[in-house]
Amino acid sequence: MKETILIFYVPDKEKRLKIEMALFPLHVRLKYIKQEDYHQPLGVLAGIKDAVPAEGSYTGEELPNTMIVFAFFNDSRLNQALAALRKSGAGSFPYKAILTPTNQFWTAQECFAELKQEHEALN
Repeated sequence: MKETILIFYVPDKEKRLKIEMALFPLHVRLKYIKQEDYHQPLGVLAGIKDAVPAEGSYTGEELPNTMIVFAFFNDSRLNQALAALRKSGAGSFPYKAILTPTNQFWTAQECFAELKQEHEALN
């Protein structure tokens, strides 16, 4: 599978441009997830062939902050992407995850809630 970065909720166009410019040299696929697709499992959004899409569309609230999910990255490439984001000047991204066999079934809201809980536990 092609390295893919799922990006949820980037309201600031300048921040979005900085993200794109930072990651462009890595030749990874950036996929901005629309709010109406937040009910889809992360695996579906990442393009896993066997993932089962959810029906309907999401009608809930927007995420309170940007969330980034890295899919199909090895450690070296993940470190390159994270370094590029740090150097981009787009600010910090405390809500980041790697797609796993467990969280591929989660929705955006479920993933964000887990990341928020982990972030609060660390701080």
